[in-house]
Amino acid sequence: MNSYRRLSRFDRLLGELQHCVETLSRTSTSARPTPGAQLPEADLSERERRHAAGLMRVNHAGEVCAQALYQGQALTARLHSVRSQMEQAAEEERDHLAWCEARLEALQSHTSRLNPLWYGLSFGLGAAAGAGSDRVSLGFVAATEELVGRHLEAHLDTLPEADAKSRAVVEEMLCDELQHARSALDAGGFDFPAPIKLAMRLASRVMTHSSYHL
Repeated sequence: MNSYRRLSRFDRLLGELQHCVETLSRTSTSARPTPGAQLPEADLSERERRHAAGLMRVNHAGEVCAQALYQGQALTARLHSVRSQMEQAAEEERDHLAWCEARLEALQSHTSRLNPLWYGLSFGLGAAAGAGSDRVSLGFVAATEELVGRHLEAHLDTLPEADAKSRAVVEEMLCDELQHARSALDAGGFDFPAPIKLAMRLASRVMTHSSYHL
């Protein structure tokens, strides 16, 4: 970490470019075992398979956004402790990325073709939040993770009951996202007011609807 702090801004930007390529190249690996790996693959109808794949594609796109968001915030965070927290969260989110990629492959589907767009937008938002203040940056993490948690809860309600493997992945992701939200607030994050959270929910609908189909 100390060597990271001594890097120039240009070197760090090059590192972020490498991270972007790795995130979008579908080569993510998980440091933790994949939830539900021991469960059998369900015999889903074509309609169920397509729906499960659409939901997991949304989840994968959300994890692409999370990677970009945390990297952007870590780049501009002022406090070393906040930067470390962002990087730790990004590591855990990388597990989610790998899990979702594995499920999409098993469901014979693809990741969202719009992921480069989502990554760029999220990185910019993260960098802007981090440049504002660490308290705002942490608050943005908390609000984002709360929003992701709501999406995951909704997915558990609509995923095919027989698709136990996808459900196990989503359940573990939900636990992690809620913990990230609590940690960000405990670290001093600003609790965003309801109107801002509503605007974030409305904006997220564009991403979720587009990623489900594309």
